[in-house]
Amino acid sequence: MSPVRLLIILIAAVSAIGLAVVLQRALGGKPVAPVLTRAAPAASNKPMTQVLVAKRDLPVGTRLVAADVAWQPWPSDTVNGAFITNGAAPAKPDGKVAEVKALASVAADQMIGADPAKVIEGAIVRDPILSGEPITPRKIVRGGQGGYLSVVLSPGKRAMSVPVSSDTAVGGFILPGDRVDVLSTHDMTAMDASGGGGGGGKMTVSETVLRNIRVLALDQSTAAEKDAKSIVATTATLEVGPEEAEVLAHAKASGPIALALRAYTDLAGPSGISERQAERGDSSAVRINRGGQTTSVSVTP
Repeated sequence: MSPVRLLIILIAAVSAIGLAVVLQRALGGKPVAPVLTRAAPAASNKPMTQVLVAKRDLPVGTRLVAADVAWQPWPSDTVNGAFITNGAAPAKPDGKVAEVKALASVAADQMIGADPAKVIEGAIVRDPILSGEPITPRKIVRGGQGGYLSVVLSPGKRAMSVPVSSDTAVGGFILPGDRVDVLSTHDMTAMDASGGGGGGGKMTVSETVLRNIRVLALDQSTAAEKDAKSIVATTATLEVGPEEAEVLAHAKASGPIALALRAYTDLAGPSGISERQAERGDSSAVRINRGGQTTSVSVTP
């Protein structure tokens, strides 16, 4: 390398070092930050509102408890009026945030309760709710609201009502959620009772037609009031299967219906049509098909 070229490189290196020293002193002795270094994002000062959201995926029919939901911070200016909030959005002089807060609180106010998390406890999911999704009144249903029974019914079950009184419903001590046996009382001949065919004198018999059936509601009450020990009602709504519904309809047409309360420990016991009724089932009804329309006609053995 020629001396001239070496001298030029040396001068350039000295100039670069001198320039770096000058810049460092100009910046107060702080090292120069690399050009590619990203600036830290500024902290957001946007007001937030606590919105009630699902902590897990909630399928249709889920009975909500406090552990299924949680409060989650949500930008106040994006809070939908249907969200359930705790009303925690701070008020601003321009009134915009206060307006959002008022709209967000409507859902909770309509559901009646100081703490929305407690208000939803016991409600049932009507439409699927995903984890992290805000809870809205449209997607849940509570006792006494439209569509409640269709949600609480077990898959494949039906709801049927029977007339009751304090005499036929254990003095009013049967409550929604209890399990009962359904008894039918009707007249038949003495020979029929013994299986000997027609003839003989008339006699009144009672038999269990359904057993271990869940009570869905009494009149329009789907749950007993707090500390209530009895409900005197005129109608009991029961949860039955399709075949059980036919047996129950036949029993209602045959005579008075009575409900027998079962013990809580019988919850997991056999449920459905009683054995005796099942044996008689084939001869108690005849199905007739005319022009594609099927009808059932009850007959006396």
